[in-house]
Amino acid sequence: MSKIRLLGAPAIEQAGGVVRPPRGRKTWALLAYLLLADRPPSRKRLAELLFADADDPLGALRWSLAELRRALGGGDVITGDPLVLTLGLDTSADVLVVTEDSADPAPLLDFNGELLDGVELPSCPEFESWLLVERHRLSAAIEGRLRETAVSLVAGGRASDAIAYASKAVALNPLEQGNHELLVRSLAISGNRTAALRQIAVCEDLLRRELGLEASAALREASEVGPGRIAGPALGGRAAAASQLEAGRAAIAAGAVDAGIQCLRRAVSEAEHCRDDALRGRALAALGGALVHAIRGHDEEGAIVLHEAILVAEQAGDRSTSVLAHRQLGFVEVQAGRRQTARSWLARAQRLAETDEEHAAILGVLGMNSSDQGDYPAAFAHLGESVETAARCGDRRQQAWSLSIMGRARLLRAEYSQAASIVQESLDLVRQERWIAFLPWPQALNAELDLYAGDLDAAADGFEQAWVLGCQLNDPCWEGMAGRGLGLLSADRGDHAGATEWLTQAASRAAREPDRYQWVHGHVLDAACTTALARDDAERARPLVAQLAALAARCDMRELMVRAKLHQARLGDSSAAASARLLSAEIDNPALTDLLIH
Repeated sequence: MSKIRLLGAPAIEQAGGVVRPPRGRKTWALLAYLLLADRPPSRKRLAELLFADADDPLGALRWSLAELRRALGGGDVITGDPLVLTLGLDTSADVLVVTEDSADPAPLLDFNGELLDGVELPSCPEFESWLLVERHRLSAAIEGRLRETAVSLVAGGRASDAIAYASKAVALNPLEQGNHELLVRSLAISGNRTAALRQIAVCEDLLRRELGLEASAALREASEVGPGRIAGPALGGRAAAASQLEAGRAAIAAGAVDAGIQCLRRAVSEAEHCRDDALRGRALAALGGALVHAIRGHDEEGAIVLHEAILVAEQAGDRSTSVLAHRQLGFVEVQAGRRQTARSWLARAQRLAETDEEHAAILGVLGMNSSDQGDYPAAFAHLGESVETAARCGDRRQQAWSLSIMGRARLLRAEYSQAASIVQESLDLVRQERWIAFLPWPQALNAELDLYAGDLDAAADGFEQAWVLGCQLNDPCWEGMAGRGLGLLSADRGDHAGATEWLTQAASRAAREPDRYQWVHGHVLDAACTTALARDDAERARPLVAQLAALAARCDMRELMVRAKLHQARLGDSSAAASARLLSAEIDNPALTDLLIH
């Protein structure tokens, strides 16, 4: 059995010990690229990427390929043009194990160091850019699987076993409050409240020192209550549980979030007391969905509750509740930019789904995920099918939701006429449904289209309405989008101080909760970078660009990564423009292509 280790110091191991490594840092770089590239690369492309400085680039590539074949046991392990690397059944690679959903998560606890730790190739700037993105992406993938494993263990009643995975997630990304909250919750549920309180103090000090932020209330709450639990005796069995479930749903729909959450917690407790697994599963799914959608900063608890809902629903044979919980977990992961775990949850939801309502909702989230990544063909396919399916079954809110994401994609492609028609349709449906909690999103999109059409008064009205309502709803996504729009409007009017103030506030609002929608945060940062560079304010732009580049790479937001590279090029990075072209090769966006040309 052979093991290829590329996370940390690279090595190839066999049962008898470490294999004599292939010679040359570029040979390790070649192996990593062959394992991780989206599609098999041509020999010409690899020669340009890694060996452009050699007298005979193709000859240097052949030498490195020979070194790899020897280290991997010889034979036809690497063949063809484009080059295909085929690992034998007795050979594994740690970078592939990270992305396999079915793989045992235990080895994740032993991974230390970044991809190709110590391998730097300053003479290959395009490869260096690719490597930076892959390091962020793989780190995020490991973090996502660690979190998913911890959440699953907590939901399954094994909080003590979850502590190691949550601790590893904290070590990997200590500035992510959600990781600390998951560890605190694991410690508290396992009975070690002293350690939970100590971890809260560590997190509070870290966030205050490194980011100048105060921890959210959800962090301390995590030490006080377990998922889906509420103190108190049973009131009246199944009838009481069903009554509390319906009351909770009605309260959430009416905007009485705190009262609704308490009713849903009571419904879970009552259903557990009367041992009705089907009802308990529905109550857990409703509670988890409310924590994820209706109350900010509670995605960690919501995810654990949804995991528990799946376990209970499977025991009760309740397919529809299981579909709902799987889809909600996929949505949580999409918002957080954890693409691998998002796709996994949504794929499971699709396999279980039967009704038009279920398929429309899942397709909508899939479209959102594809759009966030910059995969527009996939986004339009998913969203178009979602809209049609939702219309067929009369789910007007889902229809409006999917239309809004589709309209956003058209807007990002500068297809303003199509975007305006789609966003207006979404906005009309939202108003007909009196869906106040969602209204600021299409309002902000519509206002941005007014801005680009030159109707500044209409744009101002739309952005201001979205801002006021977003603040009333206390939703950081809506506040971030509306604040971004007001910043762009100020810049268009020549009010540069106002633009800076609005964009600074928008970035702060969009990032204030640990369960923020990462795409909105990145979208705001991109606007802030653009306006700063338009005024040649390099001092303001430089930290914003660095923040955007790291966020986009970690959350696999490819178009935002390209935009960050273009910003870096304007700041004087001589290799950034070439990196932007490399990263944009798979993105079908005419507006982005225009930016690359100009």
